[in-house]
Amino acid sequence: MAQFLLIHGAAHGAWCWRDVIPALADRGHEARAIDLPGHGEDTTPHQEVTLQSYVDAITATLREIGQPTIVVAHSMSGVPATQAADLHPKLFARLVYLCAFLPGDGDSVTSLSRAWPDQPLNEAIRRDEGGVTFHFDPAMIREKFYHDCPEALVKRAARHLTPQPILTQKQPVTLTGRAEQVPRSYIVCAQDVAVPPDHQRSMASVLPREDVYDMSSAHSPFLSDPDGLAALLDRIARS
Repeated sequence: MAQFLLIHGAAHGAWCWRDVIPALADRGHEARAIDLPGHGEDTTPHQEVTLQSYVDAITATLREIGQPTIVVAHSMSGVPATQAADLHPKLFARLVYLCAFLPGDGDSVTSLSRAWPDQPLNEAIRRDEGGVTFHFDPAMIREKFYHDCPEALVKRAARHLTPQPILTQKQPVTLTGRAEQVPRSYIVCAQDVAVPPDHQRSMASVLPREDVYDMSSAHSPFLSDPDGLAALLDRIARS
């Protein structure tokens, strides 16, 4: 049995892992998901949310779990999860990037996005008044995140999306190489139109080939195929 901590991506929350947690339990694992600061049910004011806030939330939860844990980071949360792994590698049994940004020293979500010529999410981003947060255009969220999901799940997700603090996207990580001591895996989502699959494979190229996996899904397999995702995570946990 493995312990899993599931970390959501931009504008999402712990709610997006609802169906993955019991699917992992069916395979003998324990899993929990958290709301990063300012997301889901967490009420931290958006102007107070930083990349370090995310790192601290991940670290605090891992300390609470009390044993090395497989951390699954989706999309933008690959950046704070990597920073947490560099600071506290012994808290991690493995770090799994789920169509996630995999940073090197000095990288941020913004810099990693701009490093790739195709940036399909840009057209869906809407900066909120005040310049503290952005949100995704509701008319485009199915296309960008959920095009392989049932309509009911798309509507449910739309109701739960929150504004995304901009600062967290711009702040860079400071890495010393200790994150590389943590076993790491990457799951490429082959139908993703938010983070292009070729970009995912490029970022994943720093990992051993046997630690890179493919799913035939869009950007949100926790909604479109939670059982398939749990099966793959189970396979990774047993590898």
